[in-house]
Amino acid sequence: MSDACCGPAVATDRSDDDADHADPTPWYRDRSLALPVASGVFWVVGLILALTGADLPAIIVYALGLAAGGATFVPGTLRQLVRQKGRDRLGVGLLMTIAAVGAVLLGHVGEAAALAFLFSIAEALEDRAMDRARNSLRALLDLMPETARVRCPDGCFDPVPAADVRRGDVLQLGAGERLATDGTVLTGHSSLDTSAVTGESVPVEVAPGDTALAGSVNTSGTLTVEATADGRDNSLTRIVSLVEQAQARKGVRARLADRVARPLVPAVLVVAALTAVLGCLFGNPEVWIDRALVVLVAASPCAMAIAVPVTVISAIGAASRLGVAVTSGAAFEELGTIRTVCLDKTGTLTRNEPRVVEVRTARGVDGAQVLASAAALEMSSTHPLAAAVITAATDVPDATDVAETAGRGLTGTVAGRHVRVGGDRWIDPGDLAQDAAELAGLGMSLIVVEVDGAVTGVIGVRDELRPEAAEAVADLHGQGIATVMLTGDNGRTAAALAAQAGIDEVHAGLRPEDKERYVRDAASRTPTAMIGDGINDTPALASATVGIAIGTGGSAAAVDSADVTFTGADLRLIPAALAHARRGRRIMTANMALALLIIVVLCPLALTGVLGLAAVVLVHESAEVVVIANGLRAARTAGLTV
Repeated sequence: MSDACCGPAVATDRSDDDADHADPTPWYRDRSLALPVASGVFWVVGLILALTGADLPAIIVYALGLAAGGATFVPGTLRQLVRQKGRDRLGVGLLMTIAAVGAVLLGHVGEAAALAFLFSIAEALEDRAMDRARNSLRALLDLMPETARVRCPDGCFDPVPAADVRRGDVLQLGAGERLATDGTVLTGHSSLDTSAVTGESVPVEVAPGDTALAGSVNTSGTLTVEATADGRDNSLTRIVSLVEQAQARKGVRARLADRVARPLVPAVLVVAALTAVLGCLFGNPEVWIDRALVVLVAASPCAMAIAVPVTVISAIGAASRLGVAVTSGAAFEELGTIRTVCLDKTGTLTRNEPRVVEVRTARGVDGAQVLASAAALEMSSTHPLAAAVITAATDVPDATDVAETAGRGLTGTVAGRHVRVGGDRWIDPGDLAQDAAELAGLGMSLIVVEVDGAVTGVIGVRDELRPEAAEAVADLHGQGIATVMLTGDNGRTAAALAAQAGIDEVHAGLRPEDKERYVRDAASRTPTAMIGDGINDTPALASATVGIAIGTGGSAAAVDSADVTFTGADLRLIPAALAHARRGRRIMTANMALALLIIVVLCPLALTGVLGLAAVVLVHESAEVVVIANGLRAARTAGLTV
């Protein structure tokens, strides 16, 4: 460090970060929504005018709505045709442009305006959702403290910007402070809250030689930590990088309508052009140009353009009534393909509220006595396990001379007797060693209670499963969906809870990058959903085919990085939402098949002159009514409520 480090406290300016990760513009001030909203207003006004018999004003207003909506995608579609190569130039935008042109040529300006409005508003909302996801990284960066106290050559600890910390610097970390970068503990004993980084629900005891991760919070005592990574390149900044990379990969995912559009659009254009050219060369130009126009209209994907949006809008609206918020149509389509569900443990499968599960006592000692002695001392502690013990105790006596040994436990006097409470690394369970091993094997954290030098009991504390977890997992298995637990917690706890829930596969002791790697690999083999609620889950959420965040109590970063958010905490929403999405996808596929069938049947009939323009229009209109009616079925949620 430079000599300047021991000068006045350093002011930290994070204005650049704030600018990079600014909150998205409120919807009512978002200019990207202006044209789609204007298109919808014009379309509604046109409908009203048409119903009152004012046909000419209605057409004019419809045209304004078509222009407003079309301005959001037609220029981009044309640029894509010019700049892109191969099939990448084709997409839903071109389908919608053809549909609008065909409708106008038929004199159905109102229908063209409706299509332009639906498509433009859907695209604007999806773009807004993507912007929100990008801004979610701000929540991750906010885990980094603005400054870190670094030891200077004269031995003092002075604040410097956290980003300026270098490998080898020695940091001082007080109680309640957050670590600026990864490091190794040099001096001190304490417990680190690593839930934001690893997802482990119980603070981890650390002593000299133990590893400490960036973003961890020191719960008590004072530690000195030697930095093993720079302030700009540590485990926390790597989480941000992983999320950015995963979101970039997902951004190129094609939607169902896009995949259908690529082979359809060129075929339609080629058939219409050949009809006109060959007809002019070998027949009556007027007749064959007219037939080419009819072919273009027959192949105009009006029903197809409506098929997906109507179904998606209906299904997403219904999902919201289940307490499931879906960010985009593409996310809903993917949700219906899921075959593997990966679940975080802490806060997702469990309540994230450690509770006393079992008390083992020495001979002649009552369990209530053990809890009372422990609770008396824990009243002075802020450790997360303290609340569990206090809640479980029915009677909490007064304690005096209470002292805390940072990272180890408490000592004090209760009813004239000397009491010690702490982990099994500090207090030897003695005759209760076998009981302690059994409780640890069941995935519990241990609190050993010693009175006047004799161990009186061992308390087992565990973050318990949500009551509906096993039922939700069984429902997923009933749908043929595999389940996997991914957690940063220890293997014994994870295995015990997975067995209770009936989960197929367990991977424990994972860091965020490990979760992201597993989910990315799984998603490359089969459609995979990741379900989590913490900041440590964000890379995996972003890498999954569909990321699902538990909204109640979940971190803002997890919610914003996900494609789907559960506004409630009932895990039975998972199988219900997947079943709803599969049903919506089936309806969507049926609509697409019907729309394609109409095109396949009408084109030959139009080409041979069997059907004229009026007949083609009638069939198209009828097909659109059927498609819309079928799409509205996706709004049903009967049998899917929890």
